[in-house]
Amino acid sequence: MSNYKIEKSEEAWRSELDPESFKILRQKGTEMPHTGKYNLHFDEGIYRCKGCGTQLFASDMKFDSGCGWPSFDKAIEGRIEYIRDKI
Repeated sequence: MSNYKIEKSEEAWRSELDPESFKILRQKGTEMPHTGKYNLHFDEGIYRCKGCGTQLFASDMKFDSGCGWPSFDKAIEGRIEYIRDKI
């Protein structure tokens, strides 16, 4: 899944995203637990990538894990690339 449809420079991403979104989407950061807009959000719908608008998760895949971040059982097929982080 390394053929991404959107190719932009880091400078372009930085100008389009707010600082927190840039940190999360481009630098593998995370928001503080229990602070995110969608942590306790359970309305029906589709969750999209803030950077490109791609549909990633359906609301019926979301659950309250109690960890402070939005949690999903699975993604929409073929939309997420999973990369093992062994740090």
